Amino acid sequence: MKTKYDHLTKEDLISQLVKRDSERKLGLVWERDHIEHERALNDDFVALDFIPEHSIGSAPFQNLLIEGDNFDALRYLSIAFKGRVKCIYIDPPYNTGKKDFIYNDNFVDEEDSFRHSKWLEYLYRRLNLAKDLLADDGVIFVSIGETEYANLSLLMDQVFPKMRAGTFVWRRRSGANDAKEWFLSVDHEYVLCYANKGFSFAGQIKNLGAYSNPDKDERGDWNNDNLVQGKNYKQRPDSYYLIKNPENETWYPCDPDNTWRFATKSRLLNGKKIRTKPIEQIIEEKRVLWPQDEHDIVYNTLEELTEAIHNGTAPKNLRVYLTLDELRQQVEAKQAPEKLLDYIEPLENWVGRKIGYGKPRYKRFLKELKRMEKPVSTWILPASIKKEDLEMLDLSEVETFQVGFTSEGTTLLNQMIGNKDFQYPKPLSLIKALIGQATDSESGHVVLDFFAGSGTTGHAVMSCNDEDNGDRTFILVSSTEATEKEPEKNVCRDVTIKRLRSAIEGYSYRDKKGTITVAGLGGEFGYLRTRRFPFETLHLDIQHDQVWYALQLLHYEGISPFLKDAPFQKLESEKTIIIYVPEFSRTISDAVLNAANKAVAPTVIYTWQPGVFMPHIFNERVKVEQIPEYLVQRFGGGPK
Repeated sequence: MKTKYDHLTKEDLISQLVKRDSERKLGLVWERDHIEHERALNDDFVALDFIPEHSIGSAPFQNLLIEGDNFDALRYLSIAFKGRVKCIYIDPPYNTGKKDFIYNDNFVDEEDSFRHSKWLEYLYRRLNLAKDLLADDGVIFVSIGETEYANLSLLMDQVFPKMRAGTFVWRRRSGANDAKEWFLSVDHEYVLCYANKGFSFAGQIKNLGAYSNPDKDERGDWNNDNLVQGKNYKQRPDSYYLIKNPENETWYPCDPDNTWRFATKSRLLNGKKIRTKPIEQIIEEKRVLWPQDEHDIVYNTLEELTEAIHNGTAPKNLRVYLTLDELRQQVEAKQAPEKLLDYIEPLENWVGRKIGYGKPRYKRFLKELKRMEKPVSTWILPASIKKEDLEMLDLSEVETFQVGFTSEGTTLLNQMIGNKDFQYPKPLSLIKALIGQATDSESGHVVLDFFAGSGTTGHAVMSCNDEDNGDRTFILVSSTEATEKEPEKNVCRDVTIKRLRSAIEGYSYRDKKGTITVAGLGGEFGYLRTRRFPFETLHLDIQHDQVWYALQLLHYEGISPFLKDAPFQKLESEKTIIIYVPEFSRTISDAVLNAANKAVAPTVIYTWQPGVFMPHIFNERVKVEQIPEYLVQRFGGGPK
């Protein structure tokens, strides 16, 4: 039987094995060599056609809805958007085997022996392209269910090394009896988050109401905070020590269940550096809030002290002496650190001391807070959760998303377009929460979704802008989802566009209360469709308007229609002027050269005949680029 190794010599085979062993690494492996690659993965060039009758609003269109295969669209976006996308959210097929994943124009069912490999290869190629689009402070969110969560997590680690930020857990429904043989209702999904080093969630402004300055401290407002940490004396033996109030000579034993938050100078061995000040300095700076109006006690004899410990009247932190024998046994069994025995003072040392019953606190100043925001929690909680249940979760120190179930997304889409065919769209509140945390209102952030489906991401971007007067823009890629059995199916045209139009213009629906009218958010989007050309015939096939759309996106992140009657196309801003010369004539050449040589802003002339212009350019601000070669150089080819 012939193999692909037949032509290799013995030495070649040994060399290949040595190389393979040296490169072997822990990670995800799938049968890439054994599956037929997607038909869409070829060496064709991709262009975009502008469809004005499907577009909403007025040009220039900064929001884009692209109909077509998302691999084609991502290759095209490489021309203009490399390193410029702030936030990517995608909800890819979950590969459940229930007609949710199309590969080579056919659904992949659960009986397909290469089902998981096809899915991985499909996503791998798209994620590789998407990675290059992310800005230096960009982030990507990927929704996924149980079936492929483990595989996707490994794949994301491979495509986005050292970029894992965390995984959000979202409760998608309140529970259902579909437990099958395990009698288990799977009610949650995941949102994987990977980000570049410059990214940070916005968080939520902390409630600073607890900060005040009742004692007129010159250091400003402060909060009455804990002086202890949630670690016991076995976990943090170096933080188990006694402290003394120098103002009244009262001693406070350490709580064995909650040791002090700060280190002590006497325990800093070998000059070990610490990130915070030692307790001695904290006391010296008068940052310890000593108990006020609380009683203390002095034991004059060891017998008196021992009896108080046994009958429970002594300060509770001294009760560690009741378990001292047990602690010695744990130390001998290596279940507790040996040095802890040296840190527990002999009981007789407490005789004659004034011992406090209270617990000192810490004076935390507002100006020392590193951030005024609370970090984001990876728990995504139901919007319907009761207030008392939320309080029991003790999430006061983090910003917690509270969003709706999948049913919210289904109900909203039905209200907007009367949908009955598109299944389980994500709730608008979920996508808004993620986008709101990942982008801001004033930076012109670009949000990309190349599995746009019903268009929830575009709706969420417009809703966020409506709430904070933001200037975010979106790029959505939605396929037709046509197959050999359903060649006329077009989700982008029949679902996505309808939802976006309703969001922009407003909509009405009927419920039990009557007719409800929802005001539109305003906005616009340009509708585009992908088209592929073989590179060998690109010079003949590509149209002038397609070139002009690519150049506009490259420089302006928006598109205006191609002006067929104009001798050349021109757009200018305060920073840049671009000129595209579709055809050559002496009159056109003279007009372009005249405009270019008078330009005061950086100018780029794109032309099919650069040699005609270059000898006559005397303005150092002007560059000349050749079409279509310039676009081909910037075009994304994807992984091999």
